[in-house]
Amino acid sequence: MKKLVALEPRVAGLVEYEDRAVARDEAKIKVVFASPKHGTEVVDFRGVSPFIDEEFNEEWNMFMPRAEGAARGIVFGEFQLGNMVVGEIVEIGADVTEYAIGDMVCTYGPIMETVIVKAVGNYKLRKMPEGASWKNAVCYDPAQFAMSGVREAHVRAGDYVVVVGLGAIGQIAIQLAKKAGASIVIGVDPLEHRREIALRHGADACFSPIGTDVGYEVKKLTGKLGADSIIETSGNGQALEAALRGIAYGGIISYVAFAKPFPEGFNLGREAHFNNAKIVFARASSEPNPDYPRWNRKRIEETCWELLMNGYLDCEDLIDPIVNLSESADAYMKYVDQQPDLSIKMGIEL
Repeated sequence: MKKLVALEPRVAGLVEYEDRAVARDEAKIKVVFASPKHGTEVVDFRGVSPFIDEEFNEEWNMFMPRAEGAARGIVFGEFQLGNMVVGEIVEIGADVTEYAIGDMVCTYGPIMETVIVKAVGNYKLRKMPEGASWKNAVCYDPAQFAMSGVREAHVRAGDYVVVVGLGAIGQIAIQLAKKAGASIVIGVDPLEHRREIALRHGADACFSPIGTDVGYEVKKLTGKLGADSIIETSGNGQALEAALRGIAYGGIISYVAFAKPFPEGFNLGREAHFNNAKIVFARASSEPNPDYPRWNRKRIEETCWELLMNGYLDCEDLIDPIVNLSESADAYMKYVDQQPDLSIKMGIEL
């Protein structure tokens, strides 16, 4: 059997592995579909600490060897790639009562032919309703961070909302904001096909930040008022500057992205002072979150799963391309690492 691993920084490959029997509290899943994570996983794949950028601080990097993945304990050749899997349970341990052989399930897991997971007291192992979309299921993880961003932005009926960055998190945030009752939802992304998808799924308007004063356009669309909420998923310094220009007085910028160091010349400017924006940092997996104890990670996950499985959220357009396991190493390097603009979220069919 084969699994996808990082052989060395920025090199993916399929390697053989031997399966094992399940423990008493475990289940074995024969994987049918899988998907990587187009975000923090890529940082690890490149062997770069998320807290280091070679362009900004070479001296510091001398003491933090990126190629060894030291900052996160990565061992290349063994580091498994992948984020979500969907498949059929083919073996269960003696203590497993909530699942049965033949159940279709979704869970966190690497890209490999079989995945063994704890199946006693593990709410992250989700049963798939009959007829449910596997494409929705593999968006379980980004949906959580989109929901956190929308909730921290305090989106309410009638609001003007901007979502910056239309990857998987941004696309789902567009849908959540519109369905929450926002009267105007604006998407921002330099890629035309991402803007087209957002327009099909709830955005009222979309702009490319290239050659466009996004803040000015937002003010025009909102009768000079500006956006009540801006959900920032790109991590780009210029995007934050545009958000500060486009935000309404006292509005909220919900910062979902894991930002890189901003370049020289980053300027909060007069808009930051005059618009009196509130910047909050949204992260679904941080506990306790601002709405604790009413809301915690488990409640966010359960709510997102329900919305994905009942069709409230539609992620069909987000999964592209879909490749076979035999093609997954080359596809991972191309679509996830080298040319991430070509894919929002890659799917793998086994």
